[in-house]
Amino acid sequence: QVQLVESGGGLVQAGGSLRLSCAASGRSFSRSAMGWFRPAPGKEREFVARINWSGGSTYYADSVKGRFTISRDDAKNTMYLQMNSLKPEDTAVYYCAAAKFFTNWPNVNYWGQGTQVTVSS
Repeated sequence: QVQLVESGGGLVQAGGSLRLSCAASGRSFSRSAMGWFRPAPGKEREFVARINWSGGSTYYADSVKGRFTISRDDAKNTMYLQMNSLKPEDTAVYYCAAAKFFTNWPNVNYWGQGTQVTVSS
């Protein structure tokens, strides 16, 4: 059974930083793509960032480019989202997601339960 378990959310002041983690288990993710989504007005969820597990190519939404960094630790089967220079508009529940194969993105196969990030002004 595949599980994605997020952690690291919390309350931070504008301009501050948080690091989210997503621990993956239940299958090999060597050919997967993993990423982060958050709700947005008019959308169920909007794309935030993505990483291809093999090769480590990364992709970002324009709204977070230059402020957020996605990475992974192969040994721990864990993905991270380092969020710097946080803004109140970054406040959301952040969901970890995985596609079985990176070529399937954005058709996600697995979702985490979400972790709340709140940025105060």
